[in-house]
Amino acid sequence: MNCPTCQKPVSSRALNPAYPFCSPRCRALDLGRWLGEEYRVPVGPADEQEDELPPGASEDADG
Repeated sequence: MNCPTCQKPVSSRALNPAYPFCSPRCRALDLGRWLGEEYRVPVGPADEQEDELPPGASEDADG
């Protein structure tokens, strides 16, 4: 496995307290990128997902 920050080989979890990073420095750099909002998790608009009906469902709730 390679470090996601610098791509150097990573030691096993038992030998490396910074796992999955190769060093505490790379781990801190990654955290800084998250805190600096360089990384983002894509999210779709919640309103569109909630308003959609499943196929075959009618808008009339009475049946």
